[in-house]
Amino acid sequence: MLTKEEMPACPVATTVQLIGSKWKLLIIRNLMQRPWRFNELRRDLAGISQKVLTDSLRSMEEDGIITRTVYPEVPPRVEYALSELGKSMRPIIEAMAEWGRNYKARCAGRV
Repeated sequence: MLTKEEMPACPVATTVQLIGSKWKLLIIRNLMQRPWRFNELRRDLAGISQKVLTDSLRSMEEDGIITRTVYPEVPPRVEYALSELGKSMRPIIEAMAEWGRNYKARCAGRV
C-alpha cells in the first residue's frame, strides 16, 4: 500500500495512481464478475503482455485492491479476486461503464 507521504494531495490523483492504467481498469472489470486465474485474464485481455499482467496484478495486490489465493494442489492453482477495498470501486467502474454506453449512443446518433 502507498504510504501517506507517497499519496498525491489530490484524491482524484490518488485514485488515478492506483487504478489509472488501461489494464488495471480492465482487470478490475473482470474481477468484478468472479475470481479469475492468471491465464484466463491473459486470454480475455487481448493485447496484454504477460509482464504487464504480472506487474499490474502484483501492484494491485500490494495496494490491497486484489487478493491472490494459492491453492495447495498439484499443479498449484492461483486465483485473483477483488478484496473488500477493490469491491468498493464497483460504483466507479459502473459509472464509467454507464458514461461509455451514453457516449457510444450519442456518437451513434450523429451518423
